Amino acid sequence: MPHTTAFARNQWYVAAYSTEVGREELLGRTILGEPLVFYRTEEDGRPVALHDRCVHRRFPLSESRLEGDRIVCGYHGFTYDTTGACVYVPGQKRVPRTARVTAYPVVEQDSLVWVWIGDPALADPRTIPRARHLDSPGWTTVQGMEPIDADYGLLVDNLLDLSHETYLHGGYIGTPEVAETPITTEVDEGAGIVRVSRHMDDAECPPFYARSTGIEGRITRWQDIEYHAPCLYLLHSRIAPVGVLPEADGSDPNGFHTEITYAITPSADGKVYDFWMVSRDWATDDDEVTAFLRDNNHTVVMQDVDALNLLQRTLGSERTGYQELSINIDTGGLAARRILARLVEEGDKPVERAL
Repeated sequence: MPHTTAFARNQWYVAAYSTEVGREELLGRTILGEPLVFYRTEEDGRPVALHDRCVHRRFPLSESRLEGDRIVCGYHGFTYDTTGACVYVPGQKRVPRTARVTAYPVVEQDSLVWVWIGDPALADPRTIPRARHLDSPGWTTVQGMEPIDADYGLLVDNLLDLSHETYLHGGYIGTPEVAETPITTEVDEGAGIVRVSRHMDDAECPPFYARSTGIEGRITRWQDIEYHAPCLYLLHSRIAPVGVLPEADGSDPNGFHTEITYAITPSADGKVYDFWMVSRDWATDDDEVTAFLRDNNHTVVMQDVDALNLLQRTLGSERTGYQELSINIDTGGLAARRILARLVEEGDKPVERAL
């Protein structure tokens, strides 16, 4: 695989958690190579995204200050409104016609702030994939974000092939059965969705679940992935003691359901933001379980971070023409690569998603 995956610009990407965007501090993020600054308006609290460089001497606006709903550049005082228009320059009354920065379409949904870097005329909020469990009643979520010095395609590969849990995350979420169990893969090319499932009827209970659920002995473990290219990854995880089956109506009172969400947001070439979230519908008020899952999952994520940083450096030193080997477990990742390449090639056509 090339160690640089091209960016599909006319798509929605997660730029931040809702809790990260406020008025006390301006938030700077680089998305698809574009430096952005985020804040909320004073009147209705909606998020705003502007290009993060003053037109005058390129000073970062994220290192400046708010005055009402306007950003005042911290270097020479150039002042911008929520549309990106410069409304004040020092030492003169006339504001140059070209004194404006780009304003980007922003949508806040499911506790996430999404941004559109491409043609704003194509930015349809209805095409943003949902992760309703992130702010639904009855769910508790722990979350974090880690920047990785690796191509975002490597993170997509990593998350669509969970067999690596056995080897990279042993002692946390990995057990022998994850690598040993065959996968099923479904691809909806038109919708840009890849589904990869692994159902283990009799598996060892990894410490991640044994310590948080109290289950002793072996478990039934289901991992059902939905990857919505290019940004959102959902892992629907179910575990239950062996022999405990769902009810006829599909309900599962004796099972433990965990929604594991990743937002895979390219920052620049060879750099990606890894937003990770673990949501559960059990022991939702148990602070000890919450702390354990947060710490444990952060350790797992950092194992991925270290592995992908190493892999990126390794790929950068490979000889020209090197050919990788792919096997059955790579089916989902290869499908994702095809979809990402198509999104880049089509350019101005956002993914059509079911509403």
